[in-house]
Formats: sequence, structure tokens, C-alpha cells
Amino acid sequence: MMPSSKIDRRSLVRRHNPVLTAAHPTGVLTVGNGDVAMTVDITGLQTLPAFHELVPDPRRVAGTGLDGLPEQRPRVFDADDFQIPLRTQSSWAWYRTRTTREFDRDETVTRYDTARGPVPYFDRMGLQRAGDEIADEFAAGAWFHFNPRRAHLGRLALTPPDDGSPALDPDSVLNPRTELDLWSGRVHAMYLLHGETVAVTTVGHPSDASFAVQVESRLLSQGWGVSWMFDAQPDDLAAFELPLRESTHWSRRAPGAATARRRIEETTYHVEVSTDGVLDARGDAALATTGSGSLEVVVVLHPAEPGAPAIDRTFADVADAAALWWEGYWQSGVAVTFEGSDDERADELERRVVLSQYLTAVNGAGATPPAETGLTYNTWTGKFHLEMHWWHGAHFALWGRGDLLERSLGWYHDALEAARRTAAWQGYRGARWPKQTDPAAQESPSNIGVFLVWQQPHIIHLLELLRRQGREPEFLLEHYPLVEATADFMADFVEERDGVFVLPPPIIPAQESYLADRRANANPTFELAYWSWALDVANEWRALLGLAPRREWQRVADNMAAPTLLDDGTYAALSTPPHLIRKDHPSMLMALGWLPPTEMISPDVMRSTLDAVWARWDLQSSWGWDYPVMAMTAARLGDLRRAFDALLLPSPKNEFLANGHNPQIPGFLSLYLPANGGLLAAIAHIVAAIEAGTPVPEGWRVAYEGGAPSATLTDRTASAVG
Repeated sequence: MMPSSKIDRRSLVRRHNPVLTAAHPTGVLTVGNGDVAMTVDITGLQTLPAFHELVPDPRRVAGTGLDGLPEQRPRVFDADDFQIPLRTQSSWAWYRTRTTREFDRDETVTRYDTARGPVPYFDRMGLQRAGDEIADEFAAGAWFHFNPRRAHLGRLALTPPDDGSPALDPDSVLNPRTELDLWSGRVHAMYLLHGETVAVTTVGHPSDASFAVQVESRLLSQGWGVSWMFDAQPDDLAAFELPLRESTHWSRRAPGAATARRRIEETTYHVEVSTDGVLDARGDAALATTGSGSLEVVVVLHPAEPGAPAIDRTFADVADAAALWWEGYWQSGVAVTFEGSDDERADELERRVVLSQYLTAVNGAGATPPAETGLTYNTWTGKFHLEMHWWHGAHFALWGRGDLLERSLGWYHDALEAARRTAAWQGYRGARWPKQTDPAAQESPSNIGVFLVWQQPHIIHLLELLRRQGREPEFLLEHYPLVEATADFMADFVEERDGVFVLPPPIIPAQESYLADRRANANPTFELAYWSWALDVANEWRALLGLAPRREWQRVADNMAAPTLLDDGTYAALSTPPHLIRKDHPSMLMALGWLPPTEMISPDVMRSTLDAVWARWDLQSSWGWDYPVMAMTAARLGDLRRAFDALLLPSPKNEFLANGHNPQIPGFLSLYLPANGGLLAAIAHIVAAIEAGTPVPEGWRVAYEGGAPSATLTDRTASAVG
């Protein structure tokens, strides 16, 4: 199908508005702007926190965590196994816990023998949840791993009068209909409560940390109101951590407005609450009430110092700004629709695509790389994983919204010196980017993460996607230091053996199943191809800037070791035993899928490799972005039938809730934004293949407008088709 110029974008988006008609622990909706977000329940507010709190999986087997992998017991998908908490979180509010003794990062270090001598790694940490039992020898690693922590800033809740009225619970909310209007970024809720109709509209400002709510109900004239409440931080504490110190100090600035100075340990932030009603601010809450049937409340959060000017906002200010921004968002970039398809799965895929565009913008278009659960709630205490940044952000460039990806690039510049120090500490040139980190770019100790390397070329890849989208020469000048420092490390990290460059141990590939073999692992297939491709791109940047090529980069790029083949003629995961374990991520596929065609990778061998994964992989152990991986590789190979099938494979890890979230692990990972971003990247690959001449499979209709991402992906998309 040729591209369309007549897609009704408003209709496309709004027909997939998520609607909640019953309370459920996963039944939440989120408003925000990428740097701050608020997640609400069926009431349109954050009224029922206990109902949504994470419940530990009773089938999880507690262990030491030293195998490093989350519990992956086979199970049929059941939404009732999952919960999504009600949080308000930001990219800027973090805190650190106090401990019973002071820890030193040296306690987390092991030195590994390499060809260049001993190399230190922060690896003395079993990958566990913060509150799990942790052996003393791993306590320091655990503390540095889980600190700092992203703060829960507070919540807005419908509040009954203090007259003995029954407590609110999900059963009290009758005939609910709560809808997220994607086009305007507003949540509209309507329901019966104690015999009265309640109508709530909640919205977040697109450029600052403001949230506004409008409530209409006769209950308001009976003493009901809306409260901003400071909850205790929800993170579990380890045995060696002291109870948190939290405090609130209110100051009144107008009859209907007050400002709170909230302190969590050594972290301070401020909250301004204003209303067109009456405000009573004391203790850990500010209650807005009115004698009429209508009430508006606006909350503004910021890390400003005392004395900073207040930000005055009305409900209309916030709602109008959000409506303008979201309409501009949906009207920008690429639009894709499968309307008119005969395949019965087309509407579901389109729903996932539309909702993923919303969720990634709300949770991941901020000043730092996003966490895997974004700003919705914390896993790994809110820290972000740089190997996931491509999944979170590449689609913004591929869909013509690269400005949203660019928001996070400043963090890399701020983190560059820390990355240089890590490389120098280990004896390498350039900058080594961490796996799990925080706004200060401190690497988290981990028995897996510190050995991953596939995040190293990401910044080069993301910058190249943006450059191909169309950027001025100033863009290259501004960001070239990131490219150079990254390429310097990559060229120095390899080992030369008989004129061939290898990726040496200790190393763990993107498929993390090889933890036990980290001292021997070498030459993971995807990483070999990624290394060569990224160093080529780094020299292309030098050429565009009028600089001579760096010979050491080119020599490494041209002489990387060839990937290992298995006896059946398919790609191994890595060159060392056990060569391939058929679970977790099928990362070999990424060497032609994630990456464009290169001389290193044979399309015929990759086609056989995809066939083998399709037939024999343990999908229960896979993750939400593995299905996009298969789809991207299939699209590169010209097999769009399989690309669509991959995105819609029936598997517990490939289900999408009514709100668009992709749950993974009960009691822990109830949503997984890399899957949403991966889905969008895969759709870009499909559109690029169509643009390059690959026929659309029977039963599918694909229309798109706003430009095709083929030039962004590669100018050689069709060359992989054999």
C-alpha cells in the first residue's frame, strides 16, 4: 500500500482512547510530560492507593539473587496477577537512604584478569529487590545499586468529610466510566458515589510540573473535597537501612493557596497547591473544599529554593496548554493506520501502536533517559538502564519526533566526565557508559550490568538517527564529543589476536543468560556487528565535519571477528561455550534488524536463524522487546507476514493491557516501556520495508503519512532481501 495523505489523525487516535468501566489493580491512566507524571485510578484521581499497590507474587521463590535473573516461572497470562501503583514522579526528585554503617564503593569491586592486566568491576551485588534479604558481603553493593531512589512526590485524592462517612473503596464507585482522551491529554471520569454523580477531569501541563483537576458533584456541598497528600515513600528498606526521615512545612500565600516544603532525608522539593475553593493545609495534606457543586485544584511541583516566585496556574491554563501540545504531537511526524485490513488482529495492533505513542511521550520524553517503568512507578528504585535507552527513544527519531529524543541528550554531556573516569579507572581510553545509573551518572554495582557492553554504541546510533532525520551542521559539532569519546573506548576495549579484533571477557551479551560464563564469554554476535557498524558511523561523522578518519577506529571496524555459526548453519549467541541458550533475548537477530545490512552478516544465515528462533525459542523467558526484535529482523529480510505475526505472537510477555501497558513479572514488573518503544521501532521498520518496495502481506492494509522512516533507518533497507 502506498502512503496515504488523508489519514484522519484525530479519528485514528481517539478510537483507541482507553476506557475503564470497572476498578482493577491495573486499571490506571497517566498524565504528564516526560519529566513529571501522575497516575490515577478509576476515580480520575489517586483515591484508592492500597487497591493498586504491588502484591508480592506468591509463586516467587526467594533466593540469594546471585543468579542475577528475575523469577521466570512458566505461567498463563492473567491480568489479575498484576497491579500498577498510584504515583506522582519526576526526572529530578531523588533521595538517598541512611544506613547503619557507612559503605565504600571499594567494597563492591572485583578485579578480573584480562590480556591487559587486572580490570576492576563493581560487581559485588546479587540482583535482588531492595527489601530482600541480602548477605553482608553484598550489602555495600546493594546500597549503591538501589540508591539514589526516585521519589514519590504525593497524590491527589477524592476525600470524604471528617464526619464518620464510610471509607472509600472500589466497591463504592458505581457505574464508572473513566476515559483518557489521547488527543487532549485529559482523563475524564464519571461515576456514582453514595448516590450522587461525580465528574472528574484531570490533566497535566506539557512543559512544567503542574497538574489540574476539576470536580463536579453535589457531594462537594456535603463536605467532600480533594486533598493533596504526602505519602510515606513506598520503597522497601533493607535491614541495614534506617527508617526514612520525612517532613512537611506549609506556608500560606493566599486564601486559597499554600506552599509545602517537603523533605525526604537530604532532598527537598516544593509543592504549590491552589484552589477556587477553601484550602486547609496542615500536616501531610492540603484539603480543598467548597460550598458549591464545583471545585478546581491545581498542584505545581518543583525543586526550587525557598523564595522562588510562585507559579500561578488555573485549571483552564493547564487544560488548554495540554490540549494544544497533544494536538501538535499527534499532528506531527508519522501516522500509521491499519484500517481496512481483513486480518482480525489489525485493530489490536493499531491500538497498541497508538497507546505506545502516548505512553512513551508521557513517561520517557524527559531530561534523562527513562526508567523501564518510566514515571509510573519504580523498579530498580527508579534508576534508568542505558542499554534500554534505544528502545525507549529511537522511535521518536524514526517517527519524525526527534525533538523528544533530543531532550535527554544533555544528560549524556553532563555524564561524559563520569563515563571518562570509569574508563580510565579500568585502564581504557574514552568514555565507558554505565548500564544502570541515575542523574549523577554513578554506575550501579551489579553482577550482570557492569559486564554488558551493548549500551556503548547506543549514543552513536541515536545521534545518527537524528542526523539522518535532518539536522544542521551545528548538531554534529555539538554532539561530536560524545561520538569521539564513545568510539575511543570501543576501539580500546577490543583485543587484537592475529590481526583480528575480539570482544573479550569479562563480558555478558545482551542475552543475559551467560552470567555464569562472564570470565570466559567472548564475541557475542550482535555486539560484534554493532561495534563494527558504530565505529564506521563515528568516522562518517568525522568526514562530515571535515576531519581525517581515525585509523584505529577504521582498523577495528574492518577487522572485527566474524560471528560464530552453529552446526545447523545459524548464528550462535557468542563464540564461546555454550554458544547458544534458547531463552531470554534472541539477541543474535539484532545484528540484522536493529542494525542495517552490513558485510559482516549474511541475510541467508540470518533468515535461518530467525526460523530457528521461531521454532525453538522459550518465549516464556523472553521479554516484551523480543517480539519487536523478531519483527525488525523479519522486516529487514522482506518477510512482512512474519513481522506482523511476531508483534502479535500469543505469549504471556506479549500481552497489552487496556491502558497500553505490557506486563512482564507479577509483583514486580507490571509494565515495561521498552516493549512499547520496541513496537514503534518495529512498525517503523515495516513501513521502511514497504517504502523500499516490499509487498504488504495479504489481509493487511498499511497506510502512512508524514514521511517514511526509510532514510532514517538506512538507505539500503531492500538490500537484505534475498
